[in-house]
Amino acid sequence: MEQRGGPLENMGLTMAASMPFPTLPDSGRADTGQPDTELTALPLPGAFRYRPHLHEDRRGSFCRLSCAERLNQAGLNSVWVQSNLSRTTGRGTLRGMHFQTPPFAEIKLLTCITGRIWDVLVDLRPASPTYLQWIGLVMDGTRADTLYIPAGIAHGFQTLSEDVTLHYSHSQPFSPDHQAGLSYRDPQIAIEWKLPVTVVSDRDAALPFLSDIKEAF
Repeated sequence: MEQRGGPLENMGLTMAASMPFPTLPDSGRADTGQPDTELTALPLPGAFRYRPHLHEDRRGSFCRLSCAERLNQAGLNSVWVQSNLSRTTGRGTLRGMHFQTPPFAEIKLLTCITGRIWDVLVDLRPASPTYLQWIGLVMDGTRADTLYIPAGIAHGFQTLSEDVTLHYSHSQPFSPDHQAGLSYRDPQIAIEWKLPVTVVSDRDAALPFLSDIKEAF
């Protein structure tokens, strides 16, 4: 497995190497026999795609965004201390790559509510077998696509539609003294963004390269 470069296209997901994606079982719903969520392991250890099942009828749809029992069964965090909503306008807008350092390193549960994004995770955990690898996947609000992002991961995204709303659940509160980031154009990581970057904040544009960051995890 290469640490950097050579991304692989697979089911809407891009990564610098290939791994099997095991899907964890769900007990399902008694009324439909269909699972409420599909929890699929991603190539970065501890990261999961958490796709709710949409129950649709003539009124519209309903889905369960989070279930403590389901997360606990999979050995994942189910306690969230903060919840945030972000709206991003303008196709090609980029946010990232963000993380918090210990003792405020956080797990995130991220749901795409409206629009579509190219979501990217970078593994910054030195002990991880995928250290400095990145993965990217398309998230779609019409499916309420959700990601479980473990601590030690830098996260960012680019909008693929004009109007995007994301919902975040966090295992740790926001700490200004522990917020950190990695440049979205770091040459060592070499993330492949889907579109030319149209808008990026001054803060994100000034985030450091990997070579200038002290080991955080």
